[in-house]
Amino acid sequence: MALPFPMEKGLTLPQDCRHFLHSLRMRSKYALFLAFVVVVFVFIEKENKIISRVSDKLKQIPQSPADANSTDPALVLAENASLLSLSELDSAFTQLQSRLRNLSLQLGVAPAEEAEEETTEWEQESRPPAEAPPRRHLLLMATTRTGSSFVGEFFNQQGNIFYLFEPLWHIERTVSFEQGGANAAGSALVYRDVLKQLFLCDLYLLEHFIIPAPEDHLTQFVFRRGSSRSLCEDPVCTPLVKKVFEKYPCKNRRCGLLNMTLASEACRRKEHMAIKAVRIRQLEFLQPLAEDPRLDLRVIQLVRDPRAVLASRMVAFADKYETWKNWLAKGQDQLREEEVLRLKGNCESIRLSAELGLRQPAWLRGRYMLVRYEDVALRPLQKAQEMYRFAGIPLTPQVEDWIQKNTQAAHDGIYSTQKNSSEQFEKWRFSMPFKLAQVVQAACGPAMRLFGYKPVQDAASLSNRSVSLLEERGTFWVT
Repeated sequence: MALPFPMEKGLTLPQDCRHFLHSLRMRSKYALFLAFVVVVFVFIEKENKIISRVSDKLKQIPQSPADANSTDPALVLAENASLLSLSELDSAFTQLQSRLRNLSLQLGVAPAEEAEEETTEWEQESRPPAEAPPRRHLLLMATTRTGSSFVGEFFNQQGNIFYLFEPLWHIERTVSFEQGGANAAGSALVYRDVLKQLFLCDLYLLEHFIIPAPEDHLTQFVFRRGSSRSLCEDPVCTPLVKKVFEKYPCKNRRCGLLNMTLASEACRRKEHMAIKAVRIRQLEFLQPLAEDPRLDLRVIQLVRDPRAVLASRMVAFADKYETWKNWLAKGQDQLREEEVLRLKGNCESIRLSAELGLRQPAWLRGRYMLVRYEDVALRPLQKAQEMYRFAGIPLTPQVEDWIQKNTQAAHDGIYSTQKNSSEQFEKWRFSMPFKLAQVVQAACGPAMRLFGYKPVQDAASLSNRSVSLLEERGTFWVT
């Protein structure tokens, strides 16, 4: 500071002037200190909102001892207690601002305008990929002549489902089990274990039961291959080899021998898996599959009026029902007891499984659905939607189109999946003798009551279409 008068060389100031100058220097120093404090306060105010919002969450973040006790060197005073320069302080706060913004983005508390600007690139780089929908493993559980081939097509027509038609047929043909007792339980265990491996896409297991045995994983004897679109489409459908013919070829295209390796790989690529089986009778044996963490099992049990089932079986498997036909033709008073007991046993097996499913034990809760074939025949699209909703799989237009085209068809062969469903499901009523219906009603009464099938008291009621044989059932069937 310049003095108002010149000082000669060697002239000394009075004591009070020296004190004044010293005081003036100290005030200038403190003024500079105050200016720095103001600058720091301004930067702190800018970050105050973000700091206040993340401070509570910062307390919850675990820190290593080194991180918790360390201090940014850019914010520490020098040993001589002098403050940092303004440029250093500005740089330090810029770094702090960047760290706070990044941290607040990760904690989800960044201001909206900052989040819009800063999260796009971070989300693209660090956000985990969307999870694939869970793989469902669907079992259509039925008995012969209940319309299971027709209902199975609801899943066979869906492109993202790997569908197998009656793979357990091979096990039944090669493993001998007597009816009843321990042998029946043994067969159920074998069927169950094979099912588990098939659901896991281990199709090689079938090779142990196919006769003749496949060579190099190639076979021409997979039962009803043509009923599974998954086994008749690329890449499973390989080029045809001349003079090599399959016993069960594909329906709509000519394919080479079935390659089990390609089939297993195709199974793993599909989003879901479905199997139709008429050889699983006891629902309780499926508990290990329902509890297997590798599977997400859904069971649809399909039932049909036992009078209709018997009438259909007597046509489809005529040789096995000669005794019944002789009884009807010769007018004998009583049917052989073992035949009636076999019919009763079949009905009881179905009823007990259904009662177990409807009780909803913990291992089966949300995994079981009971469906009557008659309801499917009357309202095919509605029931398909319900079954898909139960399975947790979206229903595609492809399946809807198939249902619309194939439920109005005139074909009604023994194994046909094309039916005028609303007319065909009660066709049996007009050809069944009343005394045959009486036998079925007596043997299968408990099952008929559970499933809502009404008995008839005379021949006129049996053949009268205006007399309904169905009790109305609603969502009670979905558990």
